[in-house]
Amino acid sequence: MELADRAVGFLLTFLSLSIFTYYTFWVIILPFVDGDHFVHKYFLPQEYAILIPVSAGVAILCFLCIFIGLVMLKSKKKKA
Repeated sequence: MELADRAVGFLLTFLSLSIFTYYTFWVIILPFVDGDHFVHKYFLPQEYAILIPVSAGVAILCFLCIFIGLVMLKSKKKKA
């Protein structure tokens, strides 16, 4: 089981670093590259650089609030 946990940990670390590198290049370096350069075809338009993280944050916050609300409702029913 320890080997499987290490593999999952390595995979998640690699995935996180890949996303971080892609996003950093997209947001910080790409605006300084000429618009007709071939590298621009590998990235979404700049508007999505803000829209995607904000949407993900709102979705996570909503799911977290729903989860906490359900846990509070269940614990209230157990006391009664």
